[in-house]
Amino acid sequence: MSSTSSPGRGRPARLDRSSTVDTALQLLDSLGLDDLTMRRLADSLGVQAGALYRHFATKQDLLTAMAERMLADIPTPRENGDWDELLADLARALRTALLTHRDGARVFAGTHSTGAHTLRFSESVIGVLREAGFTDADAARALMAVANFTVGHTLEEQAALRPGDEADADPERLRQAVESGPFPHLVAALPTLTGTDFTAHFEFGLHLLVQGLQALDESGTRRGPGGA
Repeated sequence: MSSTSSPGRGRPARLDRSSTVDTALQLLDSLGLDDLTMRRLADSLGVQAGALYRHFATKQDLLTAMAERMLADIPTPRENGDWDELLADLARALRTALLTHRDGARVFAGTHSTGAHTLRFSESVIGVLREAGFTDADAARALMAVANFTVGHTLEEQAALRPGDEADADPERLRQAVESGPFPHLVAALPTLTGTDFTAHFEFGLHLLVQGLQALDESGTRRGPGGA
């Protein structure tokens, strides 16, 4: 549990943002996002719920801080390497960070952190592309495309594996629905559609994204710091 001190002799526990986020992430892993409430968090910290609002104006503020913490261990790109490999590595690192926590992608989706970890990740992606010669605008759009794909894919991945929701992602139910109707193309694709090799699914989508950027690169339309 968090290192936040427990109340003793009638004195309230002392709170700080960092230890509160630590405890919130622990509760997220054990309970899931739906059951992570400010009241449960306060109970775990040994304080009244109102005390949390001294550090987090709303629950969304707390979720943003949690999302920011998730990105803390994403490394900066290595100095040597092709831009497409560096970009793919950053996308993989983001997925790994979100998968580290239960419902991590749900927490991250829709947050707009301006914390150091989030900004460092964005700086790394845009930096890799600008140094490869992409325009500022193309680098920014590529950041959004890669981040949105990674978060969206991971959100669906975690939803499919969420405890208690197995029926909603039941491959057999999908199989029966498809095979009972006039869907020959879906029938042919069922082995992949019902597969659980989410890494393979992710790598396929990431490959398509990178290929699109490579085509833009090869078209010669990009002009940036490293361009012609």
